[in-house]
Amino acid sequence: MKKKLTVAVLGAALLFTTGAGSAFADSPMEQEINQLLGTRYSYGGTTPNGFDCSGFTMYVFAQLGLKLPHQSGSQFEMGSSVSRKDLRPGDLVFFNTSGRGISHVGIYIGDDKFAHSSSSRGVVINRLTEEYYVQRYVGSKRIMNDAKYEEAVSGTS
Repeated sequence: MKKKLTVAVLGAALLFTTGAGSAFADSPMEQEINQLLGTRYSYGGTTPNGFDCSGFTMYVFAQLGLKLPHQSGSQFEMGSSVSRKDLRPGDLVFFNTSGRGISHVGIYIGDDKFAHSSSSRGVVINRLTEEYYVQRYVGSKRIMNDAKYEEAVSGTS
């Protein structure tokens, strides 16, 4: 019951924060992320029973037909670099949370927010402008080509 309530509250928060009229609203990617909000963190986890950060991104992208490796550093090697000011929903955002290079990844969802599996809170949404993430931000990668982006984020093909 508690997880369902948390998911409902977080899902409603995502709806209000992304804006009902945005390109991201009601998209396949948004729907996938919404149903995973509140999922517990699990080291090495790759399923809705529990995710680590790269397991979460790997799972979401797999539901959209894209294969990612299960390691944030390996995901960072994919796609093309994109500046923070040019981010679009579906881009991956990377952080150095360990002091030893790429150690965390999330999915940009628009409005300066990203979804990720936090080791302390499970699958949640945070702002890139939060001091913790500003200090640890390493870069972003665009994994989806324009056609896949339209399909996954806009809901058109």
